[in-house]
Amino acid sequence: MKEPSPTIPPDDQVVYRGRLAPSPTGLLHIGHARTFWIAAQRAIENHGTLILRNEDLDPQRSRAGFARAMIDDLHWLGIHWTEGPDCGGAFGPYSQSERRAHYLEAWRRLREGGFLYPCHCSRKDLAQLASAPNDTDDEPVYPGTCRERKDAAGFTQPAGVNWRFRVPDGEPIEFADLNLGQQRYVGGSDFGDFLIWRRDDVPAYQLAVVVDDAAMRISEVVRGADLLKSTARQLLLMRALGVAAPDYFHCDLVRDAAGVRLAKRHDTLSIRHLRESGVTPQKVLEMVRGS
Repeated sequence: MKEPSPTIPPDDQVVYRGRLAPSPTGLLHIGHARTFWIAAQRAIENHGTLILRNEDLDPQRSRAGFARAMIDDLHWLGIHWTEGPDCGGAFGPYSQSERRAHYLEAWRRLREGGFLYPCHCSRKDLAQLASAPNDTDDEPVYPGTCRERKDAAGFTQPAGVNWRFRVPDGEPIEFADLNLGQQRYVGGSDFGDFLIWRRDDVPAYQLAVVVDDAAMRISEVVRGADLLKSTARQLLLMRALGVAAPDYFHCDLVRDAAGVRLAKRHDTLSIRHLRESGVTPQKVLEMVRGS
């Protein structure tokens, strides 16, 4: 069944539209609970709309069981969204796996505009560029191996090669974060040419998020501080596509006792584990509000 289009307000109507955007690649944990609780509260305080977007693009890592668990865990926490496909009287999520046509159209526009180039470098080729283990999932700066390729116009479909966005070297990208203040990154130094489509024919996170936030008229993005640099990348994509940028509110990261930020591998701090251990939703929210 075709997914319905989001309910989009008129261009001249100023409204608050926020989103919850988990990916079903593991169980939600305390860090997610905190970010999503803040997102829900900001939508309520602004008398706005909150949507749930299931970011299930990666077929190798996304699991239907995790998608069901995230919806169940959000409801258990008392976090509710107010827009989405009708699922028997309840709002379901918009799913990125059903929105390929939107991403493909954006890829075509970017390719025709000269913003992209095909890249044959594999992860193995780039592995030697990775620095020592750090506290982010950020990719290393791409060395520009394929940057001078001139054959982008010869591709009618993105499959078969990676596609990278050509970042303007030396350009500062600045934005004011509503929680963490003024941010500044420099293209080609803080980050390099980044993937927007994978060789296995999967749209990359950066492209899908930009396309969906624009199509769904998201006015404010609430997410973790680990995605601050991604915001700089996404602002460049938005400019290239000619769409307006939302406001950003990046939440401080929740860390474990050793100071390491939480990830989906921390099963003992997953919402599901806490539920099964007898912890109440109120206690979980007290934990995240106090962290």
